[in-house]
Amino acid sequence: MRRFNLAVLAALTLGAGVIAVPAQAHGGQRPLGRENCTTTACHFDVAPGTYDVSVLLGGDAESSTSIAGETRRSLLPETAVPAGERVARSFTVNVRTPEGEPTGPEGTLGLDLVLGGSAPALADIKVTPARHARQIFLVGDSTVCDQPGDPYSGWGQQLPQYLRKGVSVANYADSGESTVTYLGNPQLWATVQPEIRRGDLVLIQLAHNDKTTDEATYRANLETLVAGVREKGGSPVLVTPIVRRWFNSDGTLNNDIALLVNGLGVNHPEVVRSVAAAEDVPLIDLTAKTKAIVESLGVEGSKALYLYNEKRDNTHTSAHGATVYAGLVRDELVARHLVPEGLVRVG
Repeated sequence: MRRFNLAVLAALTLGAGVIAVPAQAHGGQRPLGRENCTTTACHFDVAPGTYDVSVLLGGDAESSTSIAGETRRSLLPETAVPAGERVARSFTVNVRTPEGEPTGPEGTLGLDLVLGGSAPALADIKVTPARHARQIFLVGDSTVCDQPGDPYSGWGQQLPQYLRKGVSVANYADSGESTVTYLGNPQLWATVQPEIRRGDLVLIQLAHNDKTTDEATYRANLETLVAGVREKGGSPVLVTPIVRRWFNSDGTLNNDIALLVNGLGVNHPEVVRSVAAAEDVPLIDLTAKTKAIVESLGVEGSKALYLYNEKRDNTHTSAHGATVYAGLVRDELVARHLVPEGLVRVG
């Protein structure tokens, strides 16, 4: 995720059956076009950094195209285009190693994009280094991270599709992490903090794995993260954890398991709210918002948000649930004037 001035430009027209060959970014040479994509994927041999991607969607027939990238990140929502027409879209993407969870495998070097949707059609694409992009860093656990395998998905994995060119998501959430382990692992906070620049947002949602963390330690850890973001000129945003889908007999969510009160009696959402107020930090209350959605859908309807049907899992979200929850985050970023309305997608 280093910022640099390497000139990379990839312009191509998709042809059926084309063999994917990396677009080279060496010596300022203009990369070849058609060789960067097949009918279903593109690969650009670029160094770690932040890139603007501009695409032209559509073809002779009706089409409907979505774009994902790197470790299953949703970068562009499915977009329908009438037959014979073209629609331009753009987004900014973070490229780094490891490309998914910070403690996971390195992944594929360069930028990988996957074309999806019911009838994908890519007419043109251009990849250039982002000059003035703002980063949204995500510090979190498995409910936020770029999950490597289907059917799992963290809300941070779905957030990029709601953002336009000029804002990228650098998702450093990692499965199994608490505030204690996130601060203690050199692959996590010690790696993230040096990357923060003035004006970047850092969203912090850690609670699910703080099952044995006492209140004083949990509070102090959140304060340390907030101070560390500010030290680099970034803007911290505290996020209360998404609820677990655990109902009482009356159709409400359980006050302890669902609403994240740990075995020591620490009410994680309340501590996050308290720290946000004391430190004058913007708060996204995902606990309250996801609670309202889950309870409104009820015992049966809420199953689709989580992996109950697939895994009997009431903590981790499906791609659908993660997308719904990412939409809540998007709405809060706009409502709290953290991201300009013109830089988000509302559809």
